[in-house]
Amino acid sequence: MPRPSRSGHSTASALFARTDSAQTQLVTNKRCPFAQKAWIALEASDCPYEMREVSLYGAGGKPDWFWEMNPRGTVPVVAAKDGGGEDLVLADSELILDAVGDGSIGSSVKRGDISGGVLALSNELNTEEKSLVDEWRDCISKKLIPIGKSAVLGGSLPKLRELLREMNDMVVGPYLAGERMTLADCAAFPFLWRINEEFGINDQKNLNDWLKIVLKMSQLKGRFLPRGGGGGGDALFVS
Repeated sequence: MPRPSRSGHSTASALFARTDSAQTQLVTNKRCPFAQKAWIALEASDCPYEMREVSLYGAGGKPDWFWEMNPRGTVPVVAAKDGGGEDLVLADSELILDAVGDGSIGSSVKRGDISGGVLALSNELNTEEKSLVDEWRDCISKKLIPIGKSAVLGGSLPKLRELLREMNDMVVGPYLAGERMTLADCAAFPFLWRINEEFGINDQKNLNDWLKIVLKMSQLKGRFLPRGGGGGGDALFVS
């Protein structure tokens, strides 16, 4: 699955200088689904991190230090130290998932802290599992996000329903790619959660069962809430 190459920038030093706590900084907005998948991966890997929130919109705009880190102005951004102690800036949610998965960040994973399983790192997966994870991530990025967005904006709901049926058949169980939680679950959850809130997926048993399992994780329980407390497809995770 081709993705942008990761980049390291000295501007991360300015962010680290603002705090003397965690060596991994997640710059985010809590309602952004792309940011949420990075947050889920960090939480599931037990990576110590500090969250810094920036506004997506508004008169004040984003702070200068954020624009220096990511000139595109998008969230999430993770600033971390790599294995050699060098500053590493990842300004793309897929890159952040890759870095968590390969242990570049959050490598000190504590086992047994998540009911039903923990995030399996890439080197813990067999060839078939890795292929399934890549298949799921491609499906989310290339199909679910554009088709789901179109449906929310008044596009073809039957096309979304057809895709959900296909995805339901892809679920291995209990997690998307098998017995263990993987990056596939991190990538999929914010978007399928929204679609369930907006349109409902109760008719897709495998997906519905999976959503319930993920929502019961200690890291997400009570921390992934609809804006205003009631639907609308816009979620808030609570720090």
